[in-house]
Amino acid sequence: MPKYFTVSEAERTLPLVRRIVTDITSLYPQWRDLVNRHELLAARSNPEWGESPEQLELQRQIETVARKITECHEELDRVGCVLKDPQTGLVDFYGKLDGRDIFWCWKQGEDRIGHWHEIEAGFAGRRPLPTVVAERES
Repeated sequence: MPKYFTVSEAERTLPLVRRIVTDITSLYPQWRDLVNRHELLAARSNPEWGESPEQLELQRQIETVARKITECHEELDRVGCVLKDPQTGLVDFYGKLDGRDIFWCWKQGEDRIGHWHEIEAGFAGRRPLPTVVAERES
């Protein structure tokens, strides 16, 4: 069952969420690069020979970085928010607006939560916070 936040409650978590998301957005390109390098080596190798020492080392590095990303993701889960995009640092918080379930939406680099969207809409459906919510939450 998801944890529901008011905008104020979600914003109180932002110092911790920012730190975790910064870790994820710095680790994710490393992981992607390692995976790409491993795939390139695998495509050039003969499967009958098994994995080369270089492939095995890359696999070990991939697993190490992936484990760190997973730990960060689990920490966000404990906060109660949802990581939507590890590249851009997009995070959603479950909330209620006019009695329906929505997401309060925050993206790395933003000072505060200033947007929301329907659960099914995703980032493309992102809208500014209604004035009444922003005023009520201040």
